[in-house]
Amino acid sequence: MSFSDRLAGWRQKLPLMTSSPTSGEHSPWRRVALGLIVVFLVLQLALAWYWSREPDAFWVSWETQGQQAATGYATTDTLIKIARTLLEKPGGYLSNDITPPSVFLDNIPNWEFGALVQIRDLARVLRNDYSRSQTQSREDPDLARAEPSFNFDSKSWILPTTESKYREGVRYLERYQERLMSTEEGDAQFYARADNLREWLAVADKRLGDLSQRLSASVGQRRVNTDLANDPSATSTQPQEDTVMVKTPWLEIDDVFFEARGASWALLHFLRAAEYDFKDVLEDKNARVSLRQIIRELEASQAPMHSPMVLNGDGFGMFPNHSLVMASYLSRANSAVINLRELLDQG
Repeated sequence: MSFSDRLAGWRQKLPLMTSSPTSGEHSPWRRVALGLIVVFLVLQLALAWYWSREPDAFWVSWETQGQQAATGYATTDTLIKIARTLLEKPGGYLSNDITPPSVFLDNIPNWEFGALVQIRDLARVLRNDYSRSQTQSREDPDLARAEPSFNFDSKSWILPTTESKYREGVRYLERYQERLMSTEEGDAQFYARADNLREWLAVADKRLGDLSQRLSASVGQRRVNTDLANDPSATSTQPQEDTVMVKTPWLEIDDVFFEARGASWALLHFLRAAEYDFKDVLEDKNARVSLRQIIRELEASQAPMHSPMVLNGDGFGMFPNHSLVMASYLSRANSAVINLRELLDQG
């Protein structure tokens, strides 16, 4: 048989080979697999959307059984609630996740970090200032354990997990709160003094200033270097230029924005608690209105976003710049904190 005859025979058999029942049996399974993949992706997108929602603000508790609680209860209770929110909000704590969809999310993890920094700052002040009458007094044992727990690595997912260390810190805070409210174990103290409040406001002042500067750098600015201003004898390790170019990288603009949202959300609640615990101090200094102004500015920074993404238009361009809007609120809050510190410093 010649080669051409063989080729003709192969051509006649080819349609039969391509339409064999074996290939037809696999086509339904391929459709099922494709459908499962589509369903999986839709579920992942739905979870990502649900987990990316920012927690709502809550009312600060300052009463127990219809009566005003002991001094320090509002601050301690609010700190516990903020820490629990990080752990129990939809999706739980996401910053250390290594599985989808949370591994692909960055907005809420940055929001968590902003709130976490405020938790760490207040826990440190609660340990070193609020609970101690003077520098040589003994620190509270529960607060001495709670503060290091919140300073644990925020992205550890195993041995131990970040969640386990933060829950440990919450348990120590709850023990301190129980002793604070107990009439039998009266060894826990909270000293609502003007100098203690100034210590915490000094930390909050620096945090707000840092965030407002990073938010303002979203459009890029050439700024005058003021690092050594107001001190003719000041020096620095590295040489300083007269002007510096400051610009937040494009991929980090939304990270800074949501970090600022988380920080201002937590700080808003802590200031509300301070309004109750330091009520007498604020009224004595006639500073309660100043504190409420800070709270008002931070409340405005939590307005809902009506855009699916953080826009970064020019300062006076056609499109909005969410970072600059947030920076304006935090800058005004920062200025109000400075004024409040000055009021508390007056006799």
